[in-house]
Amino acid sequence: MSNTNKPVKSWLFRNGLSVFFISIFIITLLAQAFTGWKTHNEELDELGAQGLSLGNYLASGHFISATFENFESEFLQMALYVLLTISLRQIGSAESKKIDEHEEVDREPVPSPEAPWPVRKGGLILKLYSHSLSIAFGILFFVSWGLHFYGSWTDHNNEQILKGKAAVSVFTYLSEANFWFETFQNWQSEFLSVASIVILTIFLRQKGSPESKPVDAPNLETGK
Repeated sequence: MSNTNKPVKSWLFRNGLSVFFISIFIITLLAQAFTGWKTHNEELDELGAQGLSLGNYLASGHFISATFENFESEFLQMALYVLLTISLRQIGSAESKKIDEHEEVDREPVPSPEAPWPVRKGGLILKLYSHSLSIAFGILFFVSWGLHFYGSWTDHNNEQILKGKAAVSVFTYLSEANFWFETFQNWQSEFLSVASIVILTIFLRQKGSPESKPVDAPNLETGK
């Protein structure tokens, strides 16, 4: 039967998932900025220092560190997830490729008029495009890690100065526990969340979600 008579869905319907998550990201980021500003100014007041304006706070190490500390762990999670699901399997999980079947995602790209332009171009462009998702997440992770480190180091030195202590160098701070504590407390939570969805989708279902197997699928059926 022809699909030509189907009504065209609205732009919002077709982009609802990204619109929703970008919207709540912006809302929660603004909430973090406001509450972080209030919290940091209270800390400065306790140290006998003048509080910051909201604009100055957004450029401070405190805000930069707190923000990119979270971004970093999310991008690491996604980079590892994209790469490890290429070759690792979990029997029964909706998040795994099938145990012993060829998957459509593994086939070699075939140029066609509808294919993305890197596929039509071929060569090195196609090679990079074939790994562009993991490359993008990797770049985002390293940029976020660098900004997290810069913000954390800056905030630490500002606090040291306010306490009448000497600031530390980049290399000294890199060897201290504080930065790595901030790092690992976020990384471990992301690894747990990935393990949770990989394992829970073996046994549990959510009707209508592409992240779940069909409700009547056997527990040991792997993939969606």
